Amino acid sequence: MSDLITENYRPSEDEPYMNDKQREYFRRKLLSWRDEILRGSNETLRQLKEEDNRVADMSDWASFETERSFQLRARDRERKLLSKIESALKRIEDGSYGYCEESQEPIGLQRLEARPIATLSIEAQERHERRERIYRDDQ
Repeated sequence: MSDLITENYRPSEDEPYMNDKQREYFRRKLLSWRDEILRGSNETLRQLKEEDNRVADMSDWASFETERSFQLRARDRERKLLSKIESALKRIEDGSYGYCEESQEPIGLQRLEARPIATLSIEAQERHERRERIYRDDQ
């Protein structure tokens, strides 16, 4: 399969939707994204451990704690993103990737290119967001 994909390949509307090349393209895109996040997480952990040993006075400690809190929140968001990436990779394997969870219609290449973890078509996502706003406004 890997010889099907070249460095310059981009999915096109002119080819069958979610063919082998497209699935492999998005699989590689997701794996690359996952690896990038994991490298960033490891780097953050390394930096936090190093900085923890170097903080001496209280004002430095306060700044360190603020930065640490920010980094940990960012890593928590990335942890959730990793879960979504893993789910997308599983959908590639089971053949459901690229299709809306609600309507089973194609999500579309442009949307997947922009957000490879998307599970809803733009229309379904907009309906979902409208329902969220209505629910939130009713609170």
